[in-house]
Amino acid sequence: MLNRRQFVSASGVLLAAPAAAQFRVEISGVGATHLPIAIARFRDEERTNQTLSAIVRADLERSGLFRGVDAPAVLDENAQPSMNEWRGRAADALVGGSVSRLADGRYDVRFKLWDVVKGNELGGQSNAVDAADLRLAAHRIADYVHEKLTGEKGVFSTRIAYVTKGGNRFTLRVADADGEGGQVALNSPEPIISPAWSPNGRELAYVSFESQKAVVYSQEVASGKRRAIANFRGSNSAPAWSPDGQTLALTLSREGGSQLYLMNRNGESTRRLTNSAAIDTEPAFSPDGRTIYFVSDRGGSPQVYRMPATGGAPERVTFSGSYNISPAISPDGRTLAYISRQGGAFRLHTMDLAGGGSPQALTDTSDDESPSFAPNSRLIIYATRAAGRDVLMTTTLDGKIKARLVSTTADVREPVWGPFGR
Repeated sequence: MLNRRQFVSASGVLLAAPAAAQFRVEISGVGATHLPIAIARFRDEERTNQTLSAIVRADLERSGLFRGVDAPAVLDENAQPSMNEWRGRAADALVGGSVSRLADGRYDVRFKLWDVVKGNELGGQSNAVDAADLRLAAHRIADYVHEKLTGEKGVFSTRIAYVTKGGNRFTLRVADADGEGGQVALNSPEPIISPAWSPNGRELAYVSFESQKAVVYSQEVASGKRRAIANFRGSNSAPAWSPDGQTLALTLSREGGSQLYLMNRNGESTRRLTNSAAIDTEPAFSPDGRTIYFVSDRGGSPQVYRMPATGGAPERVTFSGSYNISPAISPDGRTLAYISRQGGAFRLHTMDLAGGGSPQALTDTSDDESPSFAPNSRLIIYATRAAGRDVLMTTTLDGKIKARLVSTTADVREPVWGPFGR
């Protein structure tokens, strides 16, 4: 996905070892409704390199649906907790668990969830994982709790991709949804932009300038194997996968101006989609694959439009403000997120695609870029600037709960949230 910087104007090996932690999570804001939940310390979690209970709590708080309640003591899954005590602490739900080392070197991670209000157990699980997967185990516990208590799937065990810039090096990374556990997908002395997950989460398409021009690549996340899928004359940019993963929309300038094209996933059967004298870019498919949203300055300034994915007359979508770019469509098809310039500030906005209500600004920052929805449509990740650095943020759709994923080593930009599954 191109950001406002690109609109205005290596070697590909996935390293198996996880990189050092890139982020710490800072959560701010108060949700209008949130369920108070206590996540007790897991028995023997201090004997591992991950504090599972803290990871679970941070995940749930970041969702905007839960408020953590202090749990001062260790509580494992075999305990018989006093529900009156936890009601006195104003907790509606309670999680306890344990971590034990197995003979083969793996860890047995167990937990149980209690409904404090009703005084009963809601279930639990036991999983044997490698030490490298302890964070993932914690994320999956948070997913379990989220789904049990809300009826909707959690997104904590999903992944994000993003680009860091440190010195003269650009790095495409894949990490957990909280920004930790990052792995390097690509290092380059030239810019990397517009990462896009395939619907099955196995590939990333992106634009690399390593050959001194914009070329679109697709890379297998697990193996690091990659291939150029758009290397035509001129610029090749802004790849977007169709929901079935068989087609990509992208922007090419091979026939002069920047226009939208479709091609199959192997880079073949290229077909021009728009024919205008304007710049048409940043395509994004609707979840049903029937519509493509995109940015065009055909009306005199950049605005979001949509058109049938098979071609046809574009229809303007955004009207508030003179500069609206970077469309992202929620997986449930209900919400458009985009960046709008208001005065001199670039801020994240959302719009109800059913036509109800006015566009809503979610932030009070001034340099927002690259919004991307979580696969459950409940959160948005985006890039912005804070204290002179490019950082990543997540926000709930009402803008009330934000989590800052603060880089410790480099500027961070171009985030994109992956699908369910790993």
